[in-house]
Amino acid sequence: MKKLVSTLLLLALSCTAQGKPVNVTLETSLGTIKLELYADKAPKTVANFVAYAKAGHYNGLVFHRIIKGFMIQGGGYDEKMSQRDTRAPIENEARNCPSNARGTIAMARTSAPHSATSQFFINHADNGRLDAAQSPDGWGYCAFGKVTEGMDVVDKIAAAQTGSLPPFGRDVPLANIVIKSVTVQEAAKK
Repeated sequence: MKKLVSTLLLLALSCTAQGKPVNVTLETSLGTIKLELYADKAPKTVANFVAYAKAGHYNGLVFHRIIKGFMIQGGGYDEKMSQRDTRAPIENEARNCPSNARGTIAMARTSAPHSATSQFFINHADNGRLDAAQSPDGWGYCAFGKVTEGMDVVDKIAAAQTGSLPPFGRDVPLANIVIKSVTVQEAAKK
């Protein structure tokens, strides 16, 4: 299994090495969200996300944290709120990335700057305070792509009713919003 994951990560890195945007489709239980990932700005982050997507990691996970007017977060937990295993954390590339503006996708992390694994969030508002330049730790959160279609779906997800669920605290959707699949559109070969 480790060999397969390593192979997928190497393939993803070689695809993003050209620096061309990578297109991804998130099929959710509330609709489709299309993304363009910035392989030129955040090659390691994009390769990481693509490797998780190609391995099927995101399929069947939920958006587990929703704060309307801030962000929607997923990529770590299934419908029973069991955490899915991840690979080692990646380097934070936020210093190379554009601002965490409404509609950008960014990597979630702990308070440690280089702790992002599979979890991501889509900014529901302009969140410049999450950028490296404005972050107290000088690292911020890597905005590695943007929504190109489906902000109406992001808005629907952000409007979901939330409540408290230990140990997650508040901001947990009361009804599951499932990530059915995440697919990467391969660039046409010349």
